[in-house]
Amino acid sequence: MLDAAARTAQQAADQLGVALGQIAKSIIFRRSSDGVAVLVITSGDRRVDESRVAALVCAADDRLGRADAAFVKATTGFSIGGVAPVAHVSACVTVIDRELFRFADIWAAAGHPHAVFRLTPADLVRLTGAPVADVVELVPTPS
Repeated sequence: MLDAAARTAQQAADQLGVALGQIAKSIIFRRSSDGVAVLVITSGDRRVDESRVAALVCAADDRLGRADAAFVKATTGFSIGGVAPVAHVSACVTVIDRELFRFADIWAAAGHPHAVFRLTPADLVRLTGAPVADVVELVPTPS
């Protein structure tokens, strides 16, 4: 349990004294064709590329949209800022970003803005059964 709420990856990293990338942030999208929640778990220091996710989880005529707070709560059971990667109230499509494997240990939300838990990227794959893919925006390489 953290002393203060960690509603952002940066807040969690600061309180834990770990690298921002070690925070496994949960980003929820809504698939337009069927209204299913799509959970992307990525490193706190990366931004999800919606087109890369859509290519994995949507048909050609389908789209992804950002989920609002009510949708996130209804489909996961958790409020934004505390969405755990597991134990959702309804099934969702989950994808784990490969960038998390840069770290031996990662930290994920545990259902409340004050609660986190430590695990390995391999543990996350085992717990979720989700595929690992490249779903973040490309980071420019230094010249």
